[in-house]
Amino acid sequence: MMKEERIEEIAAQYPLCQYNFLDTKELVFSEQVRYICETECPRYGKSWSCPPATGTVEECRKRCLEFEKVFVFTTVAEVEDIANMECTLPTRQEHEKVMRAIRDEIATEAEEVLGLSTDSCDFCRECTYPDAPCRHPEMMNPCIESYGILVTDAAEKAEIDFFCDSNTVTWFSMIFFR
Repeated sequence: MMKEERIEEIAAQYPLCQYNFLDTKELVFSEQVRYICETECPRYGKSWSCPPATGTVEECRKRCLEFEKVFVFTTVAEVEDIANMECTLPTRQEHEKVMRAIRDEIATEAEEVLGLSTDSCDFCRECTYPDAPCRHPEMMNPCIESYGILVTDAAEKAEIDFFCDSNTVTWFSMIFFR
């Protein structure tokens, strides 16, 4: 069984801002979060990492609750103004590299892992959804919100800052493990 201490050893090798562990039963799953995906995200229905491909919120909840623990962590990036998406979004790439590296390292020792991250997968220039299987399922980390998880609540329970200031982007990821 993967131990939290071992994950902390792995995490110490990466530029994480904050991290903590939660029992998966503490996570709040909300249809309202999914509704925001459906009504506001241009990637809804266009990616294997987004709804409806990820399944219903209830299916996602059940998938997450198959694990007892989740490792929640953040990285930060400095930008001129977090409201300027042209400057903010490119900083996500470094977070995603860190996320995949930690997830992959945990996966070498854990029985099973599930990684959820910052946004719709953009590994491929054009996603095969829904016409063909994902080309790189090993690279994909669905968006936390695509699972209906209320990130602000998880951050509060994990005692992780959700917002720093108008020049600091906080990127969140979750790795479920056993």
